[in-house]
Amino acid sequence: MSPRTPSGLFPASGPPRPTWREPHQVTGAGVAAGAAGAAGWLILFGLLGRSVPGYAWWTVVAGGLAWLVALLLVRSGDRGVATGIAIVTAGGWSVAAAAVAVRWATSGDWPMW
Repeated sequence: MSPRTPSGLFPASGPPRPTWREPHQVTGAGVAAGAAGAAGWLILFGLLGRSVPGYAWWTVVAGGLAWLVALLLVRSGDRGVATGIAIVTAGGWSVAAAAVAVRWATSGDWPMW
């Protein structure tokens, strides 16, 4: 009995496939560090506001600056840290939007101007 000849549909050998490596791998520690830094950043700026509109505007400014840093990190730095920054900034903006919406719903007046 002779061995079966492969059909070629599933090649058994050939040139090795290339292995691509991420230059700045995303790690859990990097994401946690970015999240902690962004949370502290947003809290510090949020404490500058003395009212709901002040808190919301400071949070928007702090989040915009944080996203600029995240964009720089995505381009040439640690992408895990950038991911943590982006996630926490989005959450911070959501909290500020909820605070504005609650104030608007209870007072009937748009609080941002």
